[in-house]
Amino acid sequence: MIETKNLKRSFFSGGVETHVLRGIDLRVETGEFIAIMGRSGAGKSTLMYQMSLLDEPNSGEIHIDEHDVHTMSPEEKTKFRLEKLGYVFQDYALIPDLTALENVVLPLLMQEVPKAKAYEMAFESLSKVGLGNHLHQLPSQLSGGEQQRASIARAIAHQPNILFADEPTANLDNESSRAIMKIFLQLHEAGQTIIMVTHEEPYGAMAEKIVRLDDGKIIGIEKNKK
Repeated sequence: MIETKNLKRSFFSGGVETHVLRGIDLRVETGEFIAIMGRSGAGKSTLMYQMSLLDEPNSGEIHIDEHDVHTMSPEEKTKFRLEKLGYVFQDYALIPDLTALENVVLPLLMQEVPKAKAYEMAFESLSKVGLGNHLHQLPSQLSGGEQQRASIARAIAHQPNILFADEPTANLDNESSRAIMKIFLQLHEAGQTIIMVTHEEPYGAMAEKIVRLDDGKIIGIEKNKK
């Protein structure tokens, strides 16, 4: 599903270059649930941003579902992200003036899904994450856990090939975090490919495999026992 080869990413600030990724070779198979883990500054989120086409590497290759990302135009990348990928962020990234239902519908309409079908898909997605009775509430009327569930509903409504989650439990209490992880496990059991960045060992252990990073390099890949 995803393969990176010698992926490198650095940033310049004040004339100083900081190397964040130092040659990442990684392969993610279809249907895998991968947790990317490591200390703060290890390059976890940067790696996910390259793999999810939210940022561009300085060098290296990324292949997603047999597509060579390097050959895509900016417009093709945008279309690919919208149609094939799903995103869950730690700050939820919901539009505050839209209801939960409208937040999920909007990306579907951007994909030119007919309005009636888009609302049907959004309702089904919100129901799947337990928000079928919160359709018309604004993000400010939802708890943190409910906002994250709405974010997941938005990410999976169009049945993406790959679901990316960047620290999805970072701002949640233990009960809400466990509820979010239960949703991810259910999605994984249904065949969803998931790549999750987390610094929390108990939640990383729920993934099928842990990819450990340090100083911009992969230092180990562990298969979790089920």
